[in-house]
Amino acid sequence: MSERFFLAAPPADGRAALEGDEARHLARVLRAKVGDAIVVFDGRGDAWPARVATIARDRVGLEVGPPLARAAPPLPLTLAVALPKGDRQKWLVEKLTELGCARLVPLVTTRGVAEATPAAVERLARGVIEACKQCGRATLLEIAPPATLAGVLAERDPDTLSLVADPTGEPLGPLLARHAGAVLALVGPEGGFTTEELATATAAGCRRVAVAPHILRVETAAIALAAGVQAASAVHALPRERLS
Repeated sequence: MSERFFLAAPPADGRAALEGDEARHLARVLRAKVGDAIVVFDGRGDAWPARVATIARDRVGLEVGPPLARAAPPLPLTLAVALPKGDRQKWLVEKLTELGCARLVPLVTTRGVAEATPAAVERLARGVIEACKQCGRATLLEIAPPATLAGVLAERDPDTLSLVADPTGEPLGPLLARHAGAVLALVGPEGGFTTEELATATAAGCRRVAVAPHILRVETAAIALAAGVQAASAVHALPRERLS
């Protein structure tokens, strides 16, 4: 695969430009030359083959070809997660991007250990772009503003399957096998949701699900949930004759 770069503005008349960090990475780190082939994507699902046309200090001009075929989208998954500390956040975002998660909401909880400051959210957004470049994804994982449990539950669509990670919950697989629409999954902090938070989620119709036989760390639980939804999405996409 050619090197991939995030394109902030869509192509016009067969031309586009990389600017800022993306341009510097291509020109200075990879030492691109005029005529080199790359792939650019807009973060909204479209990608294009391109060739380097001009190279300046912080701008690389491109000649852009016709759009590439879009990949089939997975089940729309929102993960509301009480973020872990430090570099575990970056690892979490990288893996959720690879697994096709649509949206990550930093969850504000009673026992939370990390605050989703504007600077932290900006770092996570940069991590999303890097992960998309590496894994071939053309749609950015959305990093939503921090929200409380009540706020997340209030804004969801009524047809969304709502789950809360709980080691004592029911198996994830059977629930996903019966559902082909949007999914919201809630993951609490290291100390877990409080009794009151779990009661709020249950009263709002969330199903408690266990994704492993042991207690998982925050990022492991979130990734396991994303992998389960991705696997269910692949099954729902199969032709009926292959499921019989």
